[in-house]
Amino acid sequence: MKKELIDLLCEKSFQYSKEPAFKLASGKMSSFYVNCKPVTLSPRGMYLIGHLVFDAVSDMTIAGVGGLTFGADPIAMATSFVSEIKAKPVKAFSIRKNQKDHGIIKWIEGDLAAGDSVAIVEDVVTTGGSTIKAIERARVEGLKVERIIVLIDRQEGGIQAIKDLVPDVVSLITRDELLEVYEA
Repeated sequence: MKKELIDLLCEKSFQYSKEPAFKLASGKMSSFYVNCKPVTLSPRGMYLIGHLVFDAVSDMTIAGVGGLTFGADPIAMATSFVSEIKAKPVKAFSIRKNQKDHGIIKWIEGDLAAGDSVAIVEDVVTTGGSTIKAIERARVEGLKVERIIVLIDRQEGGIQAIKDLVPDVVSLITRDELLEVYEA
């Protein structure tokens, strides 16, 4: 499944230029860019990602899987769907970018309670900033963040920054793995 997902990402999501041509969320310029949405929102991508992420949490007892909206949402939903099929249900949740300012003021949407153990998912990690924000907001809501699952590690130091907060980090695919297939 991993090989098929890498192929799909190279076909639909990965762009490369010898010269830095892509502006990242951090403002930094890069030689490559990965927009995971064409894959994470596709039926085959959801199938592959759901199974791979479920496999990455199947050894745990957690109540939920989720992360910062919007990148983490399809990953969490696919994983939750697969968890039901595999008879080990894990709820999906979403962490808002901006705190809800009406009704019940909260960062998290989903059927979770303070004290629940969760895994945070992320589509792409560069500096780790979005994942760190997700970890902090989950903790503010009383969730215990047990593991981080990253779809693509750009290998630019973000994983280490995340490990400073949550030591258990799983990267499913690295930049080097994408480049190897892309260049082949």
